[in-house]
Amino acid sequence: MLPIKDDQPRYSTPFINTFLIVLNIAIFFFEATLDPQSYELLARQFGEVPAHLAAFLAGSPQYTLPQVAIPFFTSMFLHAGLLHIAFNAYALWIFGTVVEQELGSLRLLLIYFSTGLVASAASYAFGPLTVPAVGASGAIFGIFGAFVTYN
Repeated sequence: MLPIKDDQPRYSTPFINTFLIVLNIAIFFFEATLDPQSYELLARQFGEVPAHLAAFLAGSPQYTLPQVAIPFFTSMFLHAGLLHIAFNAYALWIFGTVVEQELGSLRLLLIYFSTGLVASAASYAFGPLTVPAVGASGAIFGIFGAFVTYN
């Protein structure tokens, strides 16, 4: 059974968590306006594609450092479908609000981005080389880990 809400009293408004959810949903709505070819181009440019990093590390002039590094961050805000964004936003709402209240806004952001970066590195290490990795699932699992650790 999925939780609808938590039973912990709120002492503050989760501004950063709400901002992350709204930003993810807004970017998804933009993605939804794109035709399939444009979405594929967006995902290949701003999603984390392991083959791009591999080519850069091999010394290929095809990709610059910003073209390889920026997608490690931007891929956390792209989603592959309605269920993907819905479950990520739902999990972030349930667990992120508690984590932000317990640990603070700055730590929430730190956990979100650091675990999202680790997840991107893991997708590079273990995922298919040519498929763009998108989504905030790694960052969400980091938030969930903080929730479990501190509650």
